[in-house]
Amino acid sequence: MTSDIARRQPYRTDEGLPIDRQRIGLARAQASPHGDTESPSDMRRWSRRAALLMLLGLGGCNVMGGWRNEEDTNEKFGKLLAVPEMPDLVRQAAVAHGLTFVSVEGVAAINRLPGTGGSVPPSPLRNDLIDEMKKHEVSDPELFLERPETALVRVQAIIPPAVRRGDPIDLRVISPPQTGAADLHGGWLMDTRLRQQQTLGGTVRKGEVLVIGTGQLLTRASSEGGEDANLKLEGVVLGGGRIQQDRKIGLVIRPEYQHVKISAQLAEVINRRFYYYEGKNRGGIATAKEDDFIEITVHPRYRRNVHRLLAVVGMVDAKGESKDTQQRLVELGKRMAEPTTATEAAMQLEALGEPAVPTLLEAVKSVDPEIRFYAAEALAYLDRTESIDPLEKSIAEHPAFRHPGLLALEGIDSMDSLKALWRLMDQPSIEVRYGALRSVRRRLDSKRELRHVAVAPGVDFYHIPSDAPPFIAVSLVDKAEIALFGADSPVKISDFLMGPAGLMIRPDDQEPGKLKVSRFRPGEDDRRTTVPANISGLLAGIGATGGDYGDCVSVLRAAKAREFISCPVSIDPLPKAQQSYFRDELPGPSDPASLPPEDLEVTPEEEPATPWWVWWNKAEA
Repeated sequence: MTSDIARRQPYRTDEGLPIDRQRIGLARAQASPHGDTESPSDMRRWSRRAALLMLLGLGGCNVMGGWRNEEDTNEKFGKLLAVPEMPDLVRQAAVAHGLTFVSVEGVAAINRLPGTGGSVPPSPLRNDLIDEMKKHEVSDPELFLERPETALVRVQAIIPPAVRRGDPIDLRVISPPQTGAADLHGGWLMDTRLRQQQTLGGTVRKGEVLVIGTGQLLTRASSEGGEDANLKLEGVVLGGGRIQQDRKIGLVIRPEYQHVKISAQLAEVINRRFYYYEGKNRGGIATAKEDDFIEITVHPRYRRNVHRLLAVVGMVDAKGESKDTQQRLVELGKRMAEPTTATEAAMQLEALGEPAVPTLLEAVKSVDPEIRFYAAEALAYLDRTESIDPLEKSIAEHPAFRHPGLLALEGIDSMDSLKALWRLMDQPSIEVRYGALRSVRRRLDSKRELRHVAVAPGVDFYHIPSDAPPFIAVSLVDKAEIALFGADSPVKISDFLMGPAGLMIRPDDQEPGKLKVSRFRPGEDDRRTTVPANISGLLAGIGATGGDYGDCVSVLRAAKAREFISCPVSIDPLPKAQQSYFRDELPGPSDPASLPPEDLEVTPEEEPATPWWVWWNKAEA
């Protein structure tokens, strides 16, 4: 959309001469520096006003015996002021805006390293970091960067659409090859500011600060293992960034429909369908900002699925409910009966709102699992509890429906949906159980039933009762968390287990069923503790001896590799987005939901597909 806007030519007079913007005071009509993070440029608005001024000027000349007759002038006014005929659907008059992802980057320092940092040779990155440190009154930044406890790193983040100021975001950290750092494990990312950067004419141009971040680093070596030394120099700070500006989404009205009345009417029909309450006040999600732009506020029910929100908004009837609505319901009901057309038909019914509920309730009774799921998903976004049971069944039985199904179930404002998520934590499938936990945690009512223990600074440990076989889930997205499903599995160490940063775990000879956790670091007092020989005790012991999330993940991975832990240890076993549903596939033993849990090895062949915000995919290595 932005490129199309930028290509539009300035208005011209009938003689083909360009309008003199300076003469009519339009120097302010400049392109926005924020790209698609802002509404479309004011240039079009001022261009139209310029055209009107020119026509007014030509009309004035006509009174004084000018160049054109009055009929030509009136005809031009009529074309400019005429209201286009409204199309059937919103998407025919407007297109979605602001759904792209924005890449930002910066440079920062890592400290608290146990002598594994390194001096930084002269480079543009070093100069940028020193300048940034001086702005924040860091004393002697050159000396600071020469210390073995510090390292220079590049920091990156990908900002998704519709984020709000203060939202957390993961930060990717990479040590440049010219630095002397050997291992970033245990490091702390110091305050950093991330901006959009672009090279123009050989000069790097930087935008405004869009993300500020800091936090504990988790290296790839901790989560993946292996002998590659580069894994020790890359990592992530989970949820360590904070968004500094809201990213707006909306609708750009197509050129042939650009008119203030069209913009206002579209906003009105959208608000008639999508609204929410703030206290006792009812507010709509659409605001007509210009004759060519409508800003959309994300409805709370679609907070995790803004792409679906704009897709459904585009299917709203632009003319409002009319006598044709019933006929449209009949046609959409027929399309819902066919799996190949059911997905779009369900979204169009969702766009109709309450009048479409009977049609969707009929479709959710279908014996076809695909039709049943699409109908239940649409009902969920209409906040209908009739969707809960079919969604729960679809999530449990069909991998392709797990990711969208959990998003839909998570957004239903009902205790019944919360109970369904808890029941899903008893399913055999690892990704179903952990995905359900994530959905419960993100709900506003989760704190009443979901409890966690801080086993180490910034590390949350969840012990979830489950009738299914036990397993351990380790997060690489959003936040540092470890979840144990089922019974607290024993940790049986035969001799000893070495962890990172001087960590040692061995059985207690004096007290059977106990573990001794010790940490030895040069220049520091030795730290020791005794804990129960189970998963929760092991993690608590790591935290008690000064361990962090990287230590916990490394020890769990090493203990599983040496078979000191019997239950599976899975790295981010979340349901995959955009999976295909195979209509000809018959249910049977090959269904992953019917299989017992197993380890998810982090290999190119078996590693779970990760969302866009996990950057260290093996495919990039």
